[in-house]
Amino acid sequence: MNHVFRLKADWNGGRNSTGTIESGELKTEISIPEPMGGPGVGTNPDEMLLGAAAICYIITLAAMLERSSIEVESLTLDSEGVVDVTNNIFTYKSITHRPLLVLAGGQGEEARTKAERLAHQAESSCMITRALQGNVDVSAEPTITVAEKTL
Repeated sequence: MNHVFRLKADWNGGRNSTGTIESGELKTEISIPEPMGGPGVGTNPDEMLLGAAAICYIITLAAMLERSSIEVESLTLDSEGVVDVTNNIFTYKSITHRPLLVLAGGQGEEARTKAERLAHQAESSCMITRALQGNVDVSAEPTITVAEKTL
């Protein structure tokens, strides 16, 4: 079974202009970011790629934890994308996901160890990461703790 996603884009001029994109529930302005010489309006391809990778990663990790019956108190994510500019050529070099996972209290070291393994495995299980494979280095640096068990 194939799932088809569509996006409509409108652009208002040359390189340093602005535009809009719309896809499903997503509707936003777009332009080149200020640090790359653009107007910095709305989002940009670099943020969109990082966002796609981060969303895919956190959903994949949550599903893997659920299937493994690991109880989660909270799951947050900080992701970082690095774009190299050499000789005016822009290359997306790496994405690093840094999940902060707090397991529900009462779970032992075995659950923490398994959650850490899953946090690394989720990075390579995500379809966006697989699409980037061979072009962008994607990695995970998880921090996992167990909440205090309350009585």
